[in-house]
Amino acid sequence: MINIPGQLAIRTISGRNGDFNVGRLSTSIGEFVIKDALLDQYNEGKYRGDFLVTEIRPSYYSTAGRLVVEIRAKIESMMLDDVDNLTAEDAAKLSPNEQDPLDEESAESNAAPPPRKSQPTASATPLAPADEAPFGMGPVSSTNNTTDADAKLFGTIWPLGETAKLDTTVDRQRLRDQCTRLGELGYVLDFKLQVWKHQPQ
Repeated sequence: MINIPGQLAIRTISGRNGDFNVGRLSTSIGEFVIKDALLDQYNEGKYRGDFLVTEIRPSYYSTAGRLVVEIRAKIESMMLDDVDNLTAEDAAKLSPNEQDPLDEESAESNAAPPPRKSQPTASATPLAPADEAPFGMGPVSSTNNTTDADAKLFGTIWPLGETAKLDTTVDRQRLRDQCTRLGELGYVLDFKLQVWKHQPQ
């Protein structure tokens, strides 16, 4: 385990499971590829700060008929100071053809990749017509359906307050769905504090 200052360039890539983030950490001891789930919370950009690295190892995968070998670092936590826009040079180092870590995890476990799950929103949840509601009951409320779906999605951090801190150890697809839903609910990530803050409309 080592705590080291550096710069983390994060690029957002659109894949078959939805958008995902990959990163490249530049430090005094070298450059490393980062594919940790915690990156999926962040917007594309260059972040400077201190990074707690728990593991450095070689990794490989095949994509589009080629074998990719890279040195990866696993980040336990980070304390970020500031962020800049990603330059063309930074983006070029992070290929848009990167394999989605969800697909890598599926290949490693020899299982089919999980289907993309989208959480229902108030506008997407249909109301049951009054004539199809159970006897003696009114129409099903979309608010209740949405609240139940959100409670299931966020688990122990539900109900959400003015700020929300996500558990980055949950499975990667669930973390992505949580980030998407927080954006829909009007939350924005404070990258320095690493918490989501509700922005009044």
